[in-house]
Amino acid sequence: MLPVRSILVDFDGTACSHDVAEHVMERFGDPDWASYDEAWIRGEIDTRAAIRAQVAPFAGMRDELIAYAVEHCPMDPTFAGFVSWAQGRDIPVTIVSDGLGLYVEPLLVATGISGVRVITNDWAAGAMAFPNGHPECTWCGTCKMLAVQRAPGPVAFVGEGHSDRFGALYADIVFAKDALVGLCRDDGVPFVPYEDFDDVRRVLEASDDLPGPVAPLRCPGWTTSAQS
Repeated sequence: MLPVRSILVDFDGTACSHDVAEHVMERFGDPDWASYDEAWIRGEIDTRAAIRAQVAPFAGMRDELIAYAVEHCPMDPTFAGFVSWAQGRDIPVTIVSDGLGLYVEPLLVATGISGVRVITNDWAAGAMAFPNGHPECTWCGTCKMLAVQRAPGPVAFVGEGHSDRFGALYADIVFAKDALVGLCRDDGVPFVPYEDFDDVRRVLEASDDLPGPVAPLRCPGWTTSAQS
């Protein structure tokens, strides 16, 4: 029996081999799109404001953006098999993304992946919406802390970037690569380095005890409108 009851997976750069948002920004966005990411990493602007500014040039381009993502941004080749493996053991896999949202389902469908819940932002009627944000904190678009806390535990979290920091803080076991490695070290979060989902599967199959969450009482990203 696996030691976890839920597996939460970041999308851009994790389930998908590419950061899809970066690809569509490079192809269709304003030349200054990266400055919003840089300001966000420095803590000068929240996710919602950054994304709203970045998608401003995309009005009326939804279908074109999705078609570009499907053609140019393949999924991690080990992800589909990992999902099937987990589902065969009655462990749900959930995508938790703080990206643009619109391309997640189409890329899953294009890869033949089904039965995966998606928690992400929503670009509807040409405007960004954040249906999975925290009801009080306004820093993130999709609150990965809440996604972890609401999932049946113990929870495994798989990620790679800055948007995964707060989900990693509350998961029972964290798989990290790229920028998330340094963030976990800074936050004192035990993590397992990985390259692909075969690595994640092997570790979960061999694990008995989990590190458990750091779970600070207050998320370090906590921001409210009054603070902004």
